[in-house]
Amino acid sequence: MRQYLTVWKMPSAPTLLLAGFAGRLPASMVPLALLLLVEQHTGSYAIAGLAAATYGLSIAAFAPIYGRFADRRGASTLLLVTAAVFPFLLAGLVATVVLGAPLWTLLVACVVAGAGMPLVSSTVRAVWQRVTEGSSVRQAAYALDAISVELVFVAGPAVVAVLVLLTSPIVAIGLAAAMSMTGAIVLSRAPEIRGYSPIERVRGRRGPVRAPGMPRLLLSGSALMFGLGCLEVGVPAFADRLGSPGMAGVLIAVWALGSAIGGFWFGARHPQLALSKQYRWALLAVVVGMVPLVLADNLLVLGAMLFLGGTTLAPTLTVQNSLVSVLVPAGVATEAFTWMTTVAYGASAIGAGVAGVLVEGAFGVAGALALAALASVAALAISLVPGRSRPSGRSLRPVYPHAPVAQGLAA
Repeated sequence: MRQYLTVWKMPSAPTLLLAGFAGRLPASMVPLALLLLVEQHTGSYAIAGLAAATYGLSIAAFAPIYGRFADRRGASTLLLVTAAVFPFLLAGLVATVVLGAPLWTLLVACVVAGAGMPLVSSTVRAVWQRVTEGSSVRQAAYALDAISVELVFVAGPAVVAVLVLLTSPIVAIGLAAAMSMTGAIVLSRAPEIRGYSPIERVRGRRGPVRAPGMPRLLLSGSALMFGLGCLEVGVPAFADRLGSPGMAGVLIAVWALGSAIGGFWFGARHPQLALSKQYRWALLAVVVGMVPLVLADNLLVLGAMLFLGGTTLAPTLTVQNSLVSVLVPAGVATEAFTWMTTVAYGASAIGAGVAGVLVEGAFGVAGALALAALASVAALAISLVPGRSRPSGRSLRPVYPHAPVAQGLAA
């Protein structure tokens, strides 16, 4: 707990955690609400999955562009502009669904709405990198950040479930827009973001994607997030097939609650292992948590399995973010984290789209759950592939004074 108290006492911590939480809520609310809204109006999980996938892919495509802009010009103006337009773009997306617009119009609206989502997560993580530079509490800071994300996925789906039962998915999307706008505006006014000065020496260098260690991290992260995307469709479809569609949000919230608890436990630890080894062990734990989901035959069993499997997710994301923070220099940190956002949204969106097709095909819900498990195995396998040695003379900034942080991951 001492590590968490130290982080909380940092001047930037309350804004990063609280405003970041509000600004991230659309990440958990909009895809689920959009999936349910489109399915209600079209009767097709395939179309609903395609819409959710298109929305996610749009976020993924625009995130690195926004991240590079934030590194070079600062994130404050970008946050303010996107906070102002995002609610209107979501309103347009809802209108295309409700009015029964052609599929191509729906997909264009998904692209435009995804392009307008404020760059909250990457901005917050880049600030954590700067304010914890050389500090022994960096893991605790990223653990709190991961817990915040998981709480978003506890609160968001639960709120969507309640609003869907009482009103409609449209209300859930409207609330998500309001929270996003509030969080982004508050973050934009934070001194750590308003006072950011670009680091001239990193301009003109190759992008963070090509930094040693980043390619493998992005590939393994892509496989992992593809699997999570499969679950984001497979779990609601599982609940729907058993006649309880309103339980979809509850199941996802239980999954995220397990992740938050796992992240809270892990963040207070101070492991001696190199981050690369921590990452591989964490991915192995994810595999162990994913595989049994295929055997679930009722909502209670699936909920229990999701909770237990979820305890492995936040620790994995904590280590993943810590790795990014030491593999790239501070001057390109926002762009680096937006590439992880691209992986998260892009791969999970593709996973959701593929799972939507599987659910309505011969493989059914079991096929979507099995594919999620296979994707986690692929993520682990990619992380185990040997890479080239780090360039001579290069040293990576440590997260802890005693840990060989990224040894073995450079590629």
